[in-house]
Amino acid sequence: MVSLDPEQQRAALALHGPVCILAGAGTGKTRTITHRIAHAVATEQVAAGQVLAVTFTARAAGELRSRLRQLGADGVSARTFHAAALAQLKYFAPRVLGGPIPPLIENKARLVAAAASAVGAHPDRALVRDLAGEIEWAKTSLIAPEDYRERAADADRHAPLEFGKVGAAYARYEQSKSDQGALDFEDLLLVTAYSLESHRDVCAEVRARYRYFVVDEYQDVNPLQQRLLDVWLGDRDDLCVVGDPRQTIYSFTGASPNYLLQFTKRFPNAEVIRLHRDYRSTPQIVGLANRLMSRSTERETVGMGLVGQRPDGPVPTISELADEPAEAASVAAQCLALIAEGLPPAEIAVLFRINAASAAYEAALAQAGVPYVLHGGQRYFDRPEVRQALVLLRAAARSEERYCLPEPTQPGGECQPEPRATAVAGASPLPSAVRDVLTSMGWVADDAPSSGAALERWGSLAALVDLALEMSATASGAQLSDLVTELEGRAAAQHAPAVPGVTLASMHSAKGLEWDAVFCVGLVDGLMPIAHAKRAEEIEEERRLLYVALTRARERLALSWHRSRQAGGSGNRRRSRFLTTLDGEHDLGDRRRKSASKQRRADLEPGDAEIFERLRVWRADQAKAGSVPAYVIFSDATLIAIAESRPRTEAQLRMVSGVGPTKWERYGGAVLAVVSGESPDFQTAIESSR
Repeated sequence: MVSLDPEQQRAALALHGPVCILAGAGTGKTRTITHRIAHAVATEQVAAGQVLAVTFTARAAGELRSRLRQLGADGVSARTFHAAALAQLKYFAPRVLGGPIPPLIENKARLVAAAASAVGAHPDRALVRDLAGEIEWAKTSLIAPEDYRERAADADRHAPLEFGKVGAAYARYEQSKSDQGALDFEDLLLVTAYSLESHRDVCAEVRARYRYFVVDEYQDVNPLQQRLLDVWLGDRDDLCVVGDPRQTIYSFTGASPNYLLQFTKRFPNAEVIRLHRDYRSTPQIVGLANRLMSRSTERETVGMGLVGQRPDGPVPTISELADEPAEAASVAAQCLALIAEGLPPAEIAVLFRINAASAAYEAALAQAGVPYVLHGGQRYFDRPEVRQALVLLRAAARSEERYCLPEPTQPGGECQPEPRATAVAGASPLPSAVRDVLTSMGWVADDAPSSGAALERWGSLAALVDLALEMSATASGAQLSDLVTELEGRAAAQHAPAVPGVTLASMHSAKGLEWDAVFCVGLVDGLMPIAHAKRAEEIEEERRLLYVALTRARERLALSWHRSRQAGGSGNRRRSRFLTTLDGEHDLGDRRRKSASKQRRADLEPGDAEIFERLRVWRADQAKAGSVPAYVIFSDATLIAIAESRPRTEAQLRMVSGVGPTKWERYGGAVLAVVSGESPDFQTAIESSR
């Protein structure tokens, strides 16, 4: 417990009765709840097998299990709501369903498309996606097809079709699913809850098995999940909920923070503990996030500001770019610079409001030669190279076991691993063995391809080596069989290891993750907040979403927006209204950057100063010809960097921060000519400009 701060320790020692932990971003909630569970198990307050900890993603559940194992609380059930329901329903299906569990529909698209066609709609990809989401909202909100029209109108839903048609399509979808004798994931929770409610003997068995409950991310619970939780809990109160109303970002799916905010109404004797010390982000990032939420109109978030615990870091920046390609190129150049400084690509993320924005950043990063990973793309364990590697690792593990010789000549009869597993000097056996297996697939540790599918394949396999290194660091005797067991467990839970590369992700999918450097991009009205957010509560949800994005950053945070969607566009986009809230920080950043720029100009060597002056005159001519402000061409900081580096080739110029593919294409040749002095004599123009 000595590793916990006072509030965390108080939470970890509150072992019984209803407990509500209000845990702000970066305040160590996972550390707190795992220590609480481990302490309860270690002091025999509860048996490990009687604990059920539920969360919302397979990754989060995997992280809980991993930390609990390290704390000596192996055997605790840490699962998502759906995984817990599936395990229970499979076990009790013969008794409650009269046979095995029906097949699960993992993708609604085909049935939803057919339902849309049946009501006279054209089922393109966007409509199918939005209609599926609307059906999921109705089901998680416990709304039947016949009640959809009225309830959707009351909720003022942004439905993809007229409410009557959505209700009809919902009914058709349910009928088609029933005809197939199948369940979807919402049915999984509903059928489990109904089965337990209808079969007292089965319900009694489940309640006897699980006596101690922990619910993570409780602000995102929906009515269907709450119904299942109520069935599990019964009239008992050994329930600990953990959440943060400032991170409620899934209201559109039916999630409601009211279960968290009204917890003390249901349990008047609940102990409420607030974690407010942020160990993730620098005080500068924490301050920016607090400033954003200080303008919230929601009373529930008042007084929930964070206090940064880390040393000071760089001031977050806010940048304005001419267009989205220029914004993407600028971000790619900054990523390249950070990587050159030694920051691993996996510690950088680019976050956007809508998934469609990823294309511009994929193109810019690929052109800059920066490896990237699209979060939410093909699942890690479904990738061909990963499946092949798992087959080979299993075979190697079996081979390793055959080399175990438990004979009297070996002290204690211990197994000795295959000699080749320790062949690499200075390396622990497990990482060396994994490298050997991957080498047989053509993987080369220090020879990552520059970009494209080859780089993605290389990164997928490199992640296996990183996991082996991590396991060796925590368990020195770990062998291939241990790694295979870990990977099989992760595959079942879809808990992928980290893959090298800059992460591209939507702000929603970034929740629960963190990086050293984060770029929040495309912050324009219509995207942030999203165009269909009209009501006050919808605007506040968008504010919370940006708050979540900001608090993903540990050390560096950059916000940016663009005036035009396309290069050469009209430039009529406006920056996000939320950036106005941050103007104080923005102005401070601007003042510091301007002061630093002025000092850098004063410190230029005579030859560099001359190049800088030539570049300024050239920039002024370009700005006048294009009727745009000079900074749109290049900022002073970029011109100074060009003057100092004196590039002679395209590659050298594009390495300068602020010079991306778009800027190179427009101005690259002219800039190189100015730097080399090959352009017309600028002396007269310089003199006249003074």
